[in-house]
Amino acid sequence: MQNTRQLSADYAGFEQGPIRPPSEAASLLIRVTRNCPWNHCAFCPVYKDQRFSLRPVDDVLEDIARVAEAVAAFRVNGADALPRSIPDADQGAWYAARYWLAAGAESVFIQDADSLIIKPERLLTILRFLQESFPWVKRVTSYARSHTVARMALADLRAMREAGLSRIHIGMESGSDRLLALVKKGVTQEEHIRAGRLVKEAGIELSEYIMPGLGGKELSREHALESAAALSAINPDFIRLRSFAMPADPELFVRNWPQGFIPLNDEDMAREMALFLDALSGINSHLKSDHILNLFEDMDGIFPQDKERLAAMPKAFLALPDEERLLYRVGRRLGAFSGLADLRDTARVGRVREYCQEAGITAKNIDRFTHEVIRRKI
Repeated sequence: MQNTRQLSADYAGFEQGPIRPPSEAASLLIRVTRNCPWNHCAFCPVYKDQRFSLRPVDDVLEDIARVAEAVAAFRVNGADALPRSIPDADQGAWYAARYWLAAGAESVFIQDADSLIIKPERLLTILRFLQESFPWVKRVTSYARSHTVARMALADLRAMREAGLSRIHIGMESGSDRLLALVKKGVTQEEHIRAGRLVKEAGIELSEYIMPGLGGKELSREHALESAAALSAINPDFIRLRSFAMPADPELFVRNWPQGFIPLNDEDMAREMALFLDALSGINSHLKSDHILNLFEDMDGIFPQDKERLAAMPKAFLALPDEERLLYRVGRRLGAFSGLADLRDTARVGRVREYCQEAGITAKNIDRFTHEVIRRKI
């Protein structure tokens, strides 16, 4: 078929945005929008000072076509298909294709923060061209804001599912209206629930993200209970935990708290998590804790059958003797531990204990140590 695409004057070749969910590490990244249309969330530094824009549909289709051309060449000629000299405008597509094939070439993630904000017919054109170009793909996913999805027509979401959109990632962060307002999320619990239910009714998988610790000590209990209530009302396919970490420049965040923001330490976080997990009900969601900042990276299970086991994890942490709890906190932040079972590894525990002795880490300064390590990781 003849190429009738009209590229924009500033088209510079295949383009990718800055982030994607950890679960989309193996996905081909296709940038449909740039940055975030809301961009006011006090906890998120990703798109600050960046203007939101929609990429022209023909530019996106050209990106897909260039990757498809590179994929076809690699499949015929293997690694030798990579040209000795690649024009600057083509380099991104060739390297994206090579990485994607090496990762299995099974999934596509549509960037950036809220690609469902574009007109449905534009996104449908892109989704259908993805299907045409890569008919073997098993999963096509995108971020979306609840505020956007809650205002969409069910028929449009169903059309997107038919065109290949199989999963939507939504950052709920919290179900507490007070907390959502404080962090300038731009959405309410009611909108979160409406959006989530629409996605589910359309037959699209839904992955909801919760941010433990976001409410600090003041709103910890409310955050846990209201988030559990919202998720229980939605019953998403996935619940993913992304622990709160103070932004590198905290001013934007803390100025919204009239009484001052007091962050949770690991013990506080464990208590919040236990309350949250106990309060979840009536769901068959898959809960995952696949993030480096989470206290229990091995927290993974399906409701309702794994609820008791999952809720027992933070409770077991709180029941540890003081020294073991300190060692776990240090080991987890250093990347030596992913869960409490690692405390049975005497060699690893010995190395963490030695580190604590050399670094002078004690019960008096452990909170400062963990906050500093987390700050460096973000």
